[in-house]
Amino acid sequence: MNHDLLKDATEKILQLLNLPHGDITVRMDGDITRVDIASNEASRIIGWHGETLNSIQHILKSIIRTAEHLDRTPLLVVDADGYRAMQEEKVRKIADVKADFVRRTGNRVALSPMSPYFRRIVHVHIANTPSLQDLTTESVGEGDYRQIVLKLKQERKPASQTSEELTPVIAPDDGLDNLDI
Repeated sequence: MNHDLLKDATEKILQLLNLPHGDITVRMDGDITRVDIASNEASRIIGWHGETLNSIQHILKSIIRTAEHLDRTPLLVVDADGYRAMQEEKVRKIADVKADFVRRTGNRVALSPMSPYFRRIVHVHIANTPSLQDLTTESVGEGDYRQIVLKLKQERKPASQTSEELTPVIAPDDGLDNLDI
């Protein structure tokens, strides 16, 4: 992905939106390209629950997809003042807590529905964390109700039906109620 194009396009979008900013850094983080925006007024760039940040990210993905003639949308995350990074860490910590529950009880647990991006964060976290290698994840459900199910690789008791969809476990205190991507 063309880092100069990303940086220039981000700069232009922020200028057109009259959003004050400092340095814009483009870097690779595994297979994800990250655009980090420094700003003294990051809340204006982030917007209500990340709506402005999501819009900027969407526009940048379209620019890159068009400029580089890509068939698929690139893995691109735009962050302002570490906002996305904090959300990603929050999702990983919640996955760790739920993983502990799965180990203690032997039961599967369904996380709240979340976006494809955050589901990917959970899948990768569970798969790549050595201490969690006894667990596996799967996505179930459709559309806005798609969620992650955490379970032991070697379940202690047989699942009632492999095609059964778990009811979302949406607890007001699980911290997953306002993820922004």
